[in-house]
Amino acid sequence: MPRKAPVPTDPSADREQTLRAEILDRVEELYRLRKARESFAPGVDKVHYAGRVFDEREMVAVVDSALDFWLTLGKHGEAFERAFAQVVGAKHAVLTNSGSSANLLAMTALTSPSLADHLKPGDEVITSAVAFPTTVNPILQNALVPVFVDAELGTYNLDPHQLERALGPKTRAVFVAHTLGNPAPMGEIESFCDRHGLWLLEDCCDALGATFGGRPVGRFGSLATCSFYAAHHITLGEGGVVWCDDLAIETVLLSLRDWGRACYCPTGEEHPLGKCRKRFSWSFEGLPEGYDHKYTYTHLGYNLKPLDLQAAMGVVQLEKLPGFIERRRHNFQVLYDAVREFDDFLVLPTWSAQAEPSWFAFALTVRPGAPFDRREMVAFLESRKIETRGLFGGNILRHPAYQNVARRVVGGLPVADLVLTNTFFVGVYPGLTEEKLSWMAGALREFLASKRR
Repeated sequence: MPRKAPVPTDPSADREQTLRAEILDRVEELYRLRKARESFAPGVDKVHYAGRVFDEREMVAVVDSALDFWLTLGKHGEAFERAFAQVVGAKHAVLTNSGSSANLLAMTALTSPSLADHLKPGDEVITSAVAFPTTVNPILQNALVPVFVDAELGTYNLDPHQLERALGPKTRAVFVAHTLGNPAPMGEIESFCDRHGLWLLEDCCDALGATFGGRPVGRFGSLATCSFYAAHHITLGEGGVVWCDDLAIETVLLSLRDWGRACYCPTGEEHPLGKCRKRFSWSFEGLPEGYDHKYTYTHLGYNLKPLDLQAAMGVVQLEKLPGFIERRRHNFQVLYDAVREFDDFLVLPTWSAQAEPSWFAFALTVRPGAPFDRREMVAFLESRKIETRGLFGGNILRHPAYQNVARRVVGGLPVADLVLTNTFFVGVYPGLTEEKLSWMAGALREFLASKRR
């Protein structure tokens, strides 16, 4: 619908607004033209495992923000952080440039000397061996020691029965990821952390909107993270977020994200004395009395901010999250129904009765002894232009980068090794139309049925 120009006041300002309205109208038209040309030819066009799902609203939001040319975080970033915190039920949300950065900020925050009972070099953090690298890397980057436990076959989450075995005199934290949108067994994990006074961090990068026991994932630990990479539940192109309830932790997160500075003013703060109203009244050992708070550094920080125009897109995406989650669950069920009769060949996905997943993907493990292996099944699907992916690192410790890192390992990690060799996944993202889903389901059944002959 064409936008109405405002009632004229200043001629140049009125002309600017008219041009802006015309540009945004053209953006909508461009989206509609592209959408009208979309088609799908089975076996010719690729069925992606994930991808961005958007319409003209996101395109308009990004272009509208770009026309303001406020490039770093600003009003859209603040709006997104408020809205996201409300969605997940947290008091504070800190937006960053990737989910990987979110994990780095969350783990690094717990090493801040400003926090009581903070982590110190050599302290141990329990995590799963079936992992994406950026759940493990922040542990190592902070001179902490990861303690690897095995996963559960079918859920691919950390096996809670290994936690007591993993506990040692230096254990200080647990970092758990909700694999492929399937909530980890948080009742047991939370209880374990409470009994032993451990920090609990949740990586929700695959699982936005999932719940366990009626509670949203990300609300069990002291900090939680999410990714907004294009493959995830909502996208900012690139982006991530950390959320928490503790003001002291939020202050540390902001410092670490913004160069390590002591100042926690938002970009563009207009008051000359800053948000704290004492910009030139702080006292720090080693610095002149009243040294500018904006240029006082209390942490070894980074610059991990995204652009404001990314946040503008994110505000729109966040409004669509419930529909995205519903569609992911629908797509998962279609694929599950297509292969459920072949559980003699495959380990099908499983989940706790207390869990309501927000599926990121549909994972299958080829059983040892099946008349085919993962490579054969994946090659068949890929030949039908259906994208597949391995389950992240499988056993992450088998990869070259982790061969010689300081770590402790609990048991032989047999499930993690099986995931490495036998597990893969296909997509369930909302961009999969019924036509694409039918093609995927048919290809899965065609391959599996051929092995019964």
